[in-house]
Amino acid sequence: MKVLFAIAIMLFVTSAWAADPATASVSPSLTGEVLEIQDVDSYTYLRLKTKDGETWAAVNRAPVQKGTRVTIENPMVMNDFESKTLNRKFDKIVFGMLAGTGARASGNGGDLTSLHAGVSKPVDVGDVKVAKATGPNARTVAEIVAKSAELKDKTIVVRGKVVKFTPEVLGKNWLHLRDGSGSAAGNTNDVLVTTRDEAKIGDVVLVKGVVHTDQDLGSGYSYKVLIEEATLQK
Repeated sequence: MKVLFAIAIMLFVTSAWAADPATASVSPSLTGEVLEIQDVDSYTYLRLKTKDGETWAAVNRAPVQKGTRVTIENPMVMNDFESKTLNRKFDKIVFGMLAGTGARASGNGGDLTSLHAGVSKPVDVGDVKVAKATGPNARTVAEIVAKSAELKDKTIVVRGKVVKFTPEVLGKNWLHLRDGSGSAAGNTNDVLVTTRDEAKIGDVVLVKGVVHTDQDLGSGYSYKVLIEEATLQK
């Protein structure tokens, strides 16, 4: 899959997932005739007639004409996607890169490259020292990273400070959490969390979520450990 581009000034709030998590799958390309066009802000929604029937697709805004045939490269199929901008829900929609444009749209107005963009690197929030959460499932950041194989698919609780927050990418908010445990040299002082809850950099939050390991999100972005399906309490 080609590397996704970073959307200007991090505008990731054009749409949101429905209540149930969507599923995603990736195919090499999708070609079809444009039957309908709806432009919104930075995106163009297309109703396509393909060899397998009609489907909706979304790409970064482009001058597409009705009746033309277009090809969407590296399409990602999202199920149960709700667009707040269009005020409608799609049972299935394809997000991808319009062939020849070099710009890919991703679900929720965000993309994976944005998680790594320079403007959203973890910031200096001072000396992080956060008390460990309590209870049988409580872990420190370092413990989660070091014991990820043991904790795989288990629910844990961790308290830490938000050092990076990226909203609305692939239907989730993404944050990096630190609590003062572990070391930067060993890559054990920081853990990635995905959640639907809001936070801001500098917040100390109590996170409850499921530890997942060896997650490959495509475009070369993979994580040995992250906490997903998380809820936050301040």
